[in-house]
Amino acid sequence: MMLEERLPAVCVLLSLLTFVEPYNSPLKPTWPNYKVPVILPQSISKLDKAQFDADPSLNVSSSCGAECHKYSSMPTYEDLRDYMAYETLYSNGSRTMTNVGIYVLSSSGGEGRSRTKRQIYGHDGRFNIYGKDFLLNYPFSTSVKLSTGCTGTLVAEKHVLTAAHCIHDGKSYVKGAQKLKVGFLKPRYKDGGKSLNQTNPRIPEKMKFQWIRVKRTHVPKGWIKGNANDIGMDYDYALLELKKPHKRKYMMIGVSPSGRYLPGGRIHFSGYDNDRPGNLVYRFCEVTDETYDLLYQQCDAQPGASGSGVYVRMWKRQKQKWERKIIGIFSGHQWVDKDGDKQDFNVAVRITPLKYAQICFWIKGNYADCRDE
Repeated sequence: MMLEERLPAVCVLLSLLTFVEPYNSPLKPTWPNYKVPVILPQSISKLDKAQFDADPSLNVSSSCGAECHKYSSMPTYEDLRDYMAYETLYSNGSRTMTNVGIYVLSSSGGEGRSRTKRQIYGHDGRFNIYGKDFLLNYPFSTSVKLSTGCTGTLVAEKHVLTAAHCIHDGKSYVKGAQKLKVGFLKPRYKDGGKSLNQTNPRIPEKMKFQWIRVKRTHVPKGWIKGNANDIGMDYDYALLELKKPHKRKYMMIGVSPSGRYLPGGRIHFSGYDNDRPGNLVYRFCEVTDETYDLLYQQCDAQPGASGSGVYVRMWKRQKQKWERKIIGIFSGHQWVDKDGDKQDFNVAVRITPLKYAQICFWIKGNYADCRDE
């Protein structure tokens, strides 16, 4: 390959791995200004109808831990195009594969890519969220339950962000994904009395789920291609499009800052942990380690919390206000086999500039609306 043919690919790679450094005052942790790449479909091909024969799994296994990921080789431009291609599943079981192009319209200097059996750690630091005044209000109201057993987060009027392994095991779609539904907690009412003049005739008794069917799902090829090897967990995310709008306030996605810029070094998320059925469970904890694609932490969690949106609240200088944004997806409990010694981590997939561009395009369908984060 001629040098002039290789230069564009090299420039794209360098641009994808850089960003504008944030300014953080001691009192106001501030959202960085990112310039994100552009991901555009280049070709769409039909695939055979999906098979829904995989058993749902709420744990992800890998032989590659944090140190392994930190010193892994940088993907080539063709690798990135391959990983960011995506499979779309429709409600009738049909599938398509979309190959993409990755472009950088403008670049900015900054920091390059750094190379530098339990889920309850000590005292259980989770909090059940009780009462409709909390459950039905932002940000807790953005957490939804998937019919496959995981959690998801509302990121647009008809879209839910979750973990890829909640619907696909890397080889096939899980049982139940064909008729996938998303559950919204709502109060269940009972008759408060016979009198029509009673000031409060409807009294909330307890919460229940109201379900909306999923129209289609998007899963990156990096998950399907890489689930059995080291890169798979980097792409453990999926987007669900609902058949109708949910009419709730949703949380915007954002590019994940480095852990050292997070307020208090902490992340937050809420999910439907299996050991507390019917309850939304909130937690926060410090990030203990990170790679370019993953956040390692010891947030207390149980199966069912997988797919939760990991968020932080920081100051948006352009809008002069505080904003919560989802910066990652809680992948769940991951076992790492190191020389026969199994170690456990709770891991979240970071939303990088490239993943932001992809997810944003899935939601909006127009790259022009996804240029700046």
